[in-house]
Amino acid sequence: MRWLGFAGSVCAGADAVLFGAPTWIRRGVSVMSILRGPHGVPIMLLWIAGVTALCAAWWLGRRLTVSRRWILVTAALWIAPLLLVPPLASRDVYAYACQGSLFDAGLNPSVVGISAQPCPWIESVSVVWRDTPTPYGPLWIVLTGLAASFGSQAVAVAIFRLYAVLAVAGLAVAVPALARRTGVREERALWLVLCCPLVPVHMVGGSHNDALTMALLLAGLALVTGRRTPAGPPAVPVASAGPPAVPAVPAGAPAVPVAPAGPPAVPVASAGPPAVPVAPAGPPADAASGELPATDAAPASSSGAGAGAGAGAGVGAGAGAGVGGGPGGRVLVGGWRGTGVLVAGGALVGAAIAVKTTVGVVLPFAVLIAAGGLELNRAGLLRFVRRGAAVVGGALAALAGLSVVSGLGFGWAVALSGAGESRSWTSPPTAVGIAVNAVGKWFGAGIDVVPAVRTVALVLLLGTLVGIWWRFRRGDALRGAGLACLAVIFFAPITQPWYLFWTLALFAVTTVRMRWFELTVVASMFLILPNGDGAWKPLQVPFAFLVTGLAGWVAWRTLRRPGPAVPS
Repeated sequence: MRWLGFAGSVCAGADAVLFGAPTWIRRGVSVMSILRGPHGVPIMLLWIAGVTALCAAWWLGRRLTVSRRWILVTAALWIAPLLLVPPLASRDVYAYACQGSLFDAGLNPSVVGISAQPCPWIESVSVVWRDTPTPYGPLWIVLTGLAASFGSQAVAVAIFRLYAVLAVAGLAVAVPALARRTGVREERALWLVLCCPLVPVHMVGGSHNDALTMALLLAGLALVTGRRTPAGPPAVPVASAGPPAVPAVPAGAPAVPVAPAGPPAVPVASAGPPAVPVAPAGPPADAASGELPATDAAPASSSGAGAGAGAGAGVGAGAGAGVGGGPGGRVLVGGWRGTGVLVAGGALVGAAIAVKTTVGVVLPFAVLIAAGGLELNRAGLLRFVRRGAAVVGGALAALAGLSVVSGLGFGWAVALSGAGESRSWTSPPTAVGIAVNAVGKWFGAGIDVVPAVRTVALVLLLGTLVGIWWRFRRGDALRGAGLACLAVIFFAPITQPWYLFWTLALFAVTTVRMRWFELTVVASMFLILPNGDGAWKPLQVPFAFLVTGLAGWVAWRTLRRPGPAVPS
C-alpha cells in the first residue's frame, strides 16, 4: 500500500508541473481541451493514475494492522513529491497571497476585495474572487499578511505550503491524542486522516487552510474531552457485577472470611504462599495475570455510575471516586485545573474558527463533550453551564483577542455572505437552483432562483444544526459535530472536495461506520482537474439535475425518520 500511494503521489506531482495551477489563468479548460492540447494524453493519464492510486492505497490500507510510526512514514512519503511543485488542483493559494498583500498594506480583507489595492498579483486570482471580501477569520488573515510581507508571490506560495505541512504535523499529534480519549484505535484514526488522498493533493498540493483549521480544532476537542477511564482494573478496587475480588493475605496472617452481598463468603488461605485473589463474577480473569481483561469503560451518569449495578454500596461509592466518575467513561477534571484545561481547549477551538469560520458549528458540540452531555436535572444543568461557560469563554476570548490585536475588528464574522458568487452543481442548493432555471428556460422563462434557493437552504441548515445538537445532547457529541460539518457542506452555497476533510477528521476519531463517507471522499477526488477547474463543468446542467434528485432523496429519508437523519 505504501508504494502504491507513493507512485500515485509522484504522478500527481508530475502533473502539477505539466498542468498545475500556474500564475497565469488558463481559460476554457475541460477534459477535451486538455486532450486536444500539448501533452494532453499524458496529462490526463498521469492525473487519473495518480488520483486512482492514492485512493486505492488509502481504501485498501484501512484494514491494515500497522504501527503508528509506519503510518507516519507512509504519510510523509505520500506528501514528499508534492512539496516543491506548483500549486495543484486549486488557485486558492494565489487568492491567499493577495489577501495577505491587502492586509500588509493596511487594508481590511474582511471588508474589501483584493481589487481595492489592487494586489500586485491580482492577475493570478480567479475573477470571481477579486471583488469578494475574504471569508476567513482573523488568525488566517494575519498569517496571509506574514506570507505576503516578503513582497514575492513565489515566497508567499512557499510559505503557504509550509503552513500546510506544519498543519499536517499538528494533525499527527492531535488525532491520536483525541482518539485515545474517545477509545478509538489510534492507528485507524491516523490512517484515515493523514493518508487520505485529500491530504497530499488538496491540503499540501493545494495549500488549503483546512488542515490548519482541523489541527487546531482536534487539539481543542482533545483538551475538552478529558482523560478516558483506564481499561481494566484501576489502582483502587472497582465494584463489578457479583462479589468483589478478595485481596491476597500475607503468609502467617489469619484467614479473614469475606462476606459480600450475594454469594457466600470465600475464605482466603493464610498458610504458605500468598493466596490468589478470588475472581469476581462477570468477565473471566486473564490466565497470565489474574486480572480482568481490558474492556471499554462503561458510560456513567453520576460519580458512582462507573461501578456495576450489582455491587455493594460501600464499594460502589469508592469506585466512582477512584476513577473520576466522568460521564461517558471519562475523567472530568474539576477545580481550577480542570477549568483551565477547558478554557485552553475552548481557546484552541476559537483559534480554529479564527482560521475558517464555518467550523464554528462545532463549538456547541464541544460544550456537550466538556459537560459529558446535557442531563435535564439540577446537577446535570449546573455541570453543563459551568463547564460549557469555560469552553465558550475560552473560544470567545481567543476570537476577541485575535480580532482586536490584528486590528481587523469583527467584520470577518459577516464576510461569509459574499462567498456565494460562484455557482457550481457540487453545492446541492445551487444545483437545485440551476435545475429550476434550466426548466424555466425550456418554457421560455428567464428566471434565476439560485439566490432564493440558497436563502432557503441557510434556514434549513439552522434547523438541521439545532436538530443534530439535540439528537446528540446525551452522548456521541463528536459524531454530532461531524454531522454538523456535513450539514454545512450540504447546505452551503459553495461546496469543494476538500471541505469533506472537516467531517472525515471528526468521524475518524469516533466509532461511526463511515464506509459511505469514505466512498464519497474517493468520488470527490475526481471532480477537479490538476489546474483547479471542474472536471465536469461542461455537464453542469445534467449533473445539477442529478444532485437535485440526491437532495430530494435525502429530504425524503429525513422526513421518513422519527428523528434527525443520522447516517450509519
